[in-house]
Parts: sequence; C-alpha cells; structure tokens
Amino acid sequence: MNHVATLQDAITAFADFMEPTSAELDAIEREMPVILADVDLLDAHIVTLDRTPTELDTRRIRRARRRALAARVALLNNAAGAGQSGGAA
Repeated sequence: MNHVATLQDAITAFADFMEPTSAELDAIEREMPVILADVDLLDAHIVTLDRTPTELDTRRIRRARRRALAARVALLNNAAGAGQSGGAA
C-alpha cells in the first residue's frame, strides 16, 4: 500500500499561504547588509581555498571580516535604538 501523505506534504509545502509575511520580509531587509557582508567574506575565503593566500588576499579577508563585524554591530545598535523610548532630559 502506497501512502500519499509524503506527496501531499511536498505539494502543500509551496502553497500560496506559505509565503513570507510582511514582518518577515522587513526583517530580511534589515539584515541584508549583514548578509551581503557575510557573502563578501565567504567570497574572500573561497578565493584562497586552492592556493596559498597572498598579502592581497589576506588584506581582502581582513577588510571583509571588518565589514561583516561592522554590519553586525550596526544591526545590533539599530535594534537596541529602536527598543529604547524617550530621550535625554
């Protein structure tokens, strides 16, 4: 006897009601600088996988790492700033 439940799960996994919500899309948009910085860092590492890193490669990785860290700090600072209300008296 064949079960159709597995097929049904595969069909409904991509149904229209499974689209991301506006809040989820907004969260992705806020995190996009971090995502792009991480992609740049991965690209810098991938370039050096099949060879010994040169001084230029080392600098590129270091800059990409700093950009990724700065993007994460900016995201955290924006999240912390949005959570605070009021201001200095």
